[in-house]
Amino acid sequence: MGMIGGGRGAFIGAIHRMAANLDGQIELVAGAFSSNPERSRLSGEDLFLDKSRIYDSYQDLILKEKALPESQRIDFISIVTPNHLHFEPAKMALENGFHVMCDKPLCLTLAEANTLKELKEKSNLFFGLTHNYTGYPMVKQAKAMIENNELGKIRKVVVEYPQGWLSTFLEGSDQKQAAWRTDPARSGIAGAMGDIGTHAENLCEYITGLKITELCADLSAMVEGRQLDDDGNVLVRFNNGAKGILYASQISAGEENNLRIRVYGELGGIEWAQMEPNTLQVKWLEKSMEVYRTGVGALYPQAQANTRLPSGHPEGYIEAFANIYKNFATSIQLSLKGKSINAVHADYPGIEDGIRGMEFIYKVVESSNNNSTWVNL
Repeated sequence: MGMIGGGRGAFIGAIHRMAANLDGQIELVAGAFSSNPERSRLSGEDLFLDKSRIYDSYQDLILKEKALPESQRIDFISIVTPNHLHFEPAKMALENGFHVMCDKPLCLTLAEANTLKELKEKSNLFFGLTHNYTGYPMVKQAKAMIENNELGKIRKVVVEYPQGWLSTFLEGSDQKQAAWRTDPARSGIAGAMGDIGTHAENLCEYITGLKITELCADLSAMVEGRQLDDDGNVLVRFNNGAKGILYASQISAGEENNLRIRVYGELGGIEWAQMEPNTLQVKWLEKSMEVYRTGVGALYPQAQANTRLPSGHPEGYIEAFANIYKNFATSIQLSLKGKSINAVHADYPGIEDGIRGMEFIYKVVESSNNNSTWVNL
């Protein structure tokens, strides 16, 4: 793996590196870790990389790695930069024959996202997107139960992602994360909805297998002086007739990363929370509630395949992230050997999820700007 971004002081780059390394299938061997060549060099030295493979720019990384013999060059590139710096490196990587893993959201604009989709389809390369919450074993158990119609026809979906870290004008300080995530030039047209609302959108479509077809959104910038939304409420309609509620907030004081989803069908419902990820509650219409636990009992193969530890040893955020990298790496390995890729290994978010996320961002902003009118997705 080669990495673009994620140098000294970056949060998400370290998460990607730990996740990629967890199963011993991926080795970080090259990187352009900052737009500042000196910072990139120091960051690479921190990670004990060969100095000849610490690059001054992503252009250098891609072109010089491509020039290496096939047995020595990187197989794929992980892009962990702020949103506005996803497109150009991803585009150049695909054009030069490298598979791509990219942090979400996919790009700054929908036009950029569509361009990457066209390039990916022409190149026949792999493209992964780190909607990491889909990697939890109990999320996969919930998805499998719904796929097997255990809950009956889905009628209601409630998904929420409240945080509290932007309850004050934090971007007015030296806080790097707050500065770029609230800046339209670097984050895009949405704030909280682009940052964490897309996680909620992706999670509800992943678990239910349904698609949002219409939405009605009300976005707000609650903190004075903030340029982008920090709170949003969305009513949604799904392609099977189900109705839902989605909200994302970064001014819910006291909240950490309280992503939670409830799905209700004709026969019962499921509830999962990221703050307690090893538990899945299943509530039945005509019998007592059941509790499923990671690593315990007869779970679906999709859940078992993404579980590493024996029961009672909690698995969490890094492991969920790592499941995406593991499945991505396995898909590349099988492809290199000319072998088929089964559904379990192909189960990681990709370019289509990125397109859906960008469309969702555009439509919630459109709806909110038009007095919360219903719009088609």
